[in-house]
Amino acid sequence: MVAMKKKSGSHPVRAKASKKTAAKTAKKTRQKTEKKQAAKYPAVRYTYSWVIPHSTVLLDFLLSKIPLSRNSVKKLLHDRKVLVNGKPVTQFDYPLAKDDEVKIAKNPVRMENTVRLGKKKTIESPLIPMIIYEDDQFLVINKPNGLLSVESDKERLCAYSYACDYLRMKGASNRPYILHRIDKETSGVLVFAKDIRVHSMLRMHWNEDITLREYYAVVNGTLEEKKGRLVHYLAENENNIVYITKNKKKGKKAITNYEVVKENEEYSLLKVTIETGRKNQIRVQMASIGHPIVGDDKYGDGKTPFARLGLHASELDFVHPETHETMKMKAPVPDEFYRLFDQKKPALKPEQPVRK
Repeated sequence: MVAMKKKSGSHPVRAKASKKTAAKTAKKTRQKTEKKQAAKYPAVRYTYSWVIPHSTVLLDFLLSKIPLSRNSVKKLLHDRKVLVNGKPVTQFDYPLAKDDEVKIAKNPVRMENTVRLGKKKTIESPLIPMIIYEDDQFLVINKPNGLLSVESDKERLCAYSYACDYLRMKGASNRPYILHRIDKETSGVLVFAKDIRVHSMLRMHWNEDITLREYYAVVNGTLEEKKGRLVHYLAENENNIVYITKNKKKGKKAITNYEVVKENEEYSLLKVTIETGRKNQIRVQMASIGHPIVGDDKYGDGKTPFARLGLHASELDFVHPETHETMKMKAPVPDEFYRLFDQKKPALKPEQPVRK
């Protein structure tokens, strides 16, 4: 009787099982981390909340909104009860930009400074490994998945908070200005302005100044049409769920273009460009054609071969409002997206130097 040799390599069923186990373990770890953060930075109760309509100064704005004396308002600042985009602010001449959110908390809000000076007086910050471009006017990061762009009522530790601490360490009057946001579970390019004038100019014509919004997405299944254009009208319900509607007056037009880059029997890797920047746009539209993004438990089944949402903002190009130069901001596609298809990711050649 001839003995048969076993084939080398992992068994496909066992490999699938190990992937699922790893995904579940990573998910539990993430949930534990979120619970720790929630305990460290408990939810804040607010008495007032405003969205800034135009550039101004914090003290002047508060005096125009609250029926209190100048000294009483300054005490609110001193007591760390005034938050700008979720970050406690004590500086009375703090500059405010259009769309900033200012809130007054019932109790003092304490947040740990995420930045410190190292032994050689170099700035040490969780933000530094994320930075992909910085100059006098912009700070661009490759936001990791699982980190909010800007605080929420339940979670205050975010990319904006890191950017505040980082820039303030460089100069007491420095602060980031929010230009756009990407979902918490989406990784990739996130741009902050460092100059309030440039921020104001860009915010006035943000959608017109953007020349490219590119994403990479891993979706369930294989697509019959390898290239397509999705056009829908999106609305949002009271539970913050975005859905497709035929009512053009109720919904906002959303246009998503996709192209299959890689595929196997279970998944497809897509290069996606969007012509509009609606909330959850790619996630909703891909789910509508039966191919939800992996790991999406809001619009899909939540199943994923890696413990994260399979969506990455790979490039954002926009026209500089003063120089009229096209700024190309790129973040490499995560290795795990390509490993799913046994492919090495292509080398990313930066078109701009990183200046700090």
